[in-house]
Amino acid sequence: MSARAAIGVIGGSGFYSFLDEAEPVPMQTPFGPPSDDVVVGSVDGRQVAFIARHGQGHRFPPHRVNYRANLWALRSVGVRQIVAPCAVGSLVPAHGPGTVVLPDQLIDRTWGRAQTVYGVEGAAVHVGFADPYCARGRASVAAAAAAAGREVVDHGTLVVINGPRFSTRAESVWHRAAGGTIVGMTAMPEAVLARELAMCFTSVALVTDHDAGVDGQEAVSHEEVLAVFAANIEGLKGLLRSAIARLPDPEPDDTAVCACRRALDGQQLPFELPDA
Repeated sequence: MSARAAIGVIGGSGFYSFLDEAEPVPMQTPFGPPSDDVVVGSVDGRQVAFIARHGQGHRFPPHRVNYRANLWALRSVGVRQIVAPCAVGSLVPAHGPGTVVLPDQLIDRTWGRAQTVYGVEGAAVHVGFADPYCARGRASVAAAAAAAGREVVDHGTLVVINGPRFSTRAESVWHRAAGGTIVGMTAMPEAVLARELAMCFTSVALVTDHDAGVDGQEAVSHEEVLAVFAANIEGLKGLLRSAIARLPDPEPDDTAVCACRRALDGQQLPFELPDA
């Protein structure tokens, strides 16, 4: 495989033209085809792999995305650090539309999604997930925002719901009472699969609405989400470009210092990982 990249981006339609000199890399995985071809190109001189989370034309709703295939495909081209922009609703009045949040915690309320690549009977692999997001990745995005004079919220708890519907008002209150500050539909199982594959994972969440009419606001609409995301996509892309330039060079697997990359240390794996 000629196209290689150590940094990966999982994003939506606004990122199809994110890379320069892009080369598609079609592939199959043990879990079937990914949402779309991995595309490898450059971002300001650094090799980056991109995959469209929902496929071209947004073919797959959140509960139908083949997350295992997507993460496996990225690791297969050499990716060890992932930056994953996503659209979220805010559960607190202070984080209005256009706010960028770098969550450091999550609450998983999805169901029916395959959450592990180690599904073979008798081959359980248990990874630590107390801190689901990469501290070095979050610091790189925060530093890029600070250098650009852009404010970001550098902590938060992302509640991941199954979708594709939005929350009821009662659910929104419940999520906030549980400690959630933002709510989305795609961060799980992306984050845990990255951990299982010993990859760093950083969510960059763009607030598009106040969830289910937080504190008297209007209820969420799909049109509103799309409009706010479109209005902020260029700024988000600029932030990610700057963050990618600041990401530390990933070390070889056997010398990595980041805890994300050492998640499988001491464990007997039932198969060899791609690009091991």
